Amino acid sequence: MTAEQDQAGYGHDPSDSGRPVALLTGVGRTAGIGAGIAGQLAASGWDIAFTYWTRYDERMAWGAEPGAAEAIRKSLAERGAATVAIEADLAGTDAPARIFDAAQHRLGGVTALVMCHCESAGSGLLDTTVDSFDRHFAVNARATWLLIREYAQRFRGTPGAGRIISLTSDHTVGNLPYGASKGALDRITLAAARELAHLGITANVINPGPVDTGWMSDAVRASGVRQTPLARLGTPQDTANLVEFLCSPRGQWINGQLLMSNGGFA
Repeated sequence: MTAEQDQAGYGHDPSDSGRPVALLTGVGRTAGIGAGIAGQLAASGWDIAFTYWTRYDERMAWGAEPGAAEAIRKSLAERGAATVAIEADLAGTDAPARIFDAAQHRLGGVTALVMCHCESAGSGLLDTTVDSFDRHFAVNARATWLLIREYAQRFRGTPGAGRIISLTSDHTVGNLPYGASKGALDRITLAAARELAHLGITANVINPGPVDTGWMSDAVRASGVRQTPLARLGTPQDTANLVEFLCSPRGQWINGQLLMSNGGFA
């Protein structure tokens, strides 16, 4: 095994770790919610597989963060986690199977699936293109379904241990394809709470409200603060704390819920 392979998580023997494995999607930026969740789970005893897609960040206003995947991987390793970073475009229907293949080969079977990925290109009713609409639904809705299906087909964990968590949003005005596809994500995830009951897997959706991970303008930031009783914006750590709880044995009784973890934002 080369040094490069060891750094990337290749060659890890799944049998040599007593830590459960969490697979997180959409962990492409060090300031992102996904990175915050990954760090919290790593610190609480999980090994971490995570996905990212550089080309998405490249076409967003904030741009790609050079070396982000490696920086995140190193941060997780410092918390004791075996890790693997997987670059994948979730618009492709073959991506979920390839992602799970890589995660299982390097870390072992996945116990928790935490979906932080998204396609988000702001447009409204009148200016959304068909291509943009279709890509939003491919990434936010279809990929969520395919990831959950792949997870369920492969799950061999102890009944009651499995976890599915999706991140959603209620943003619709001026962001139509994003909000509509996130609504579909909600329904798909919540269906899993019933349809996967025989496997003892819980499934929940978290709406974290406005979290400034570098995408907000000053005006958006000020508006979010005004609309939140606690007079601050959410942080990745706020969401990470809830995900950690849901993934723990203490969170087993919370199932089939859309949880508003937004500080009272309205």
